[in-house]
Amino acid sequence: QVHLVESGGGLVQAGGSLRLSCAASGSFFSINNMGWYRQAPGKQRELVATITSGGSRNYVDSVKGRFTISRDNAKNTVYLQMNSLKPEDTAVYYCNADADYLVIATMYRTEHWGQGTQVTVSS
Repeated sequence: QVHLVESGGGLVQAGGSLRLSCAASGSFFSINNMGWYRQAPGKQRELVATITSGGSRNYVDSVKGRFTISRDNAKNTVYLQMNSLKPEDTAVYYCNADADYLVIATMYRTEHWGQGTQVTVSS
């Protein structure tokens, strides 16, 4: 089992910064890909950034140059540093992770989601 807990959301003025954290806890063999998604009111959930176990990063075009995703494998934690925030960034941000489990000599990979953290950027 794996449990993801996000933190770091809040209210910030346009141009400000926030740092989101997502810590994975529980029983698992390893954490593989991790990412951040967001969902604004009335819109579908969209991918913001991903990072592989090897450190390869990808971003949605709208956040390139402003957001940075990173991870601490020793702590099983993924971060999202958000700079130059815009009102359009207002959304609930969700952490996502793929976890591997070893069960009776068989490896299984499953996807997990956090409960989300609210980010509100005012004008």
